[in-house]
Amino acid sequence: MYRYTKRAMDVVSAVLVLILLSPVYLLVSLLVLVDSRGAAFFVQPRAGKNGEIFNLLKFRTMRPNREENGQPLDDLRRITKLGAFLRKYSLDELPQFINVLKGDMSLVGPRPLLMKYVPLYSRRQARRLEVRPGITGLPQVSGRNKLTWREKFELDVFYVDNYSFLLDLRIMLLTVMTVVRREGINSSESVTMHPFEGNKEGE
Repeated sequence: MYRYTKRAMDVVSAVLVLILLSPVYLLVSLLVLVDSRGAAFFVQPRAGKNGEIFNLLKFRTMRPNREENGQPLDDLRRITKLGAFLRKYSLDELPQFINVLKGDMSLVGPRPLLMKYVPLYSRRQARRLEVRPGITGLPQVSGRNKLTWREKFELDVFYVDNYSFLLDLRIMLLTVMTVVRREGINSSESVTMHPFEGNKEGE
């Protein structure tokens, strides 16, 4: 039964969030525009349900990948102070409620990853594409970027096989606690999680 009501709950929740937090959306958009050159939103193609492409929305947290003199910048230097704050409290993820409303995503599900990763999935890992991707999911409340890719994918497959209203509610409550505690925002190696390179070296 829940598979038929999950979408309705997503729509209602997304509408409420977008209405109630509209001042926050406006304020953050203005701050991002003032803080550094570039658009307020970061838009990137990601793999949705059944591997279909959609444009993921986030508030931009980084400068362009090159300085004005053409010098390339690494992620650590690209992230702005405002961007670090937005990531710290997961505020950069707020625009994804628009993706939820559009039907690209769900509140809870496997996180949508880059399209280039899809051909690298094993048959079991590809099962994460059987449901809509989520704003949050089991890996995000189980260690987030501290987990290996293999551990994340195993949690995603577990979710696909076992998702329910109670599991989604538990994940959402744990997500709030994780954000408040600011746990696992970045991997121990870099600002962003290291790229997935397929099932090499046990991954």
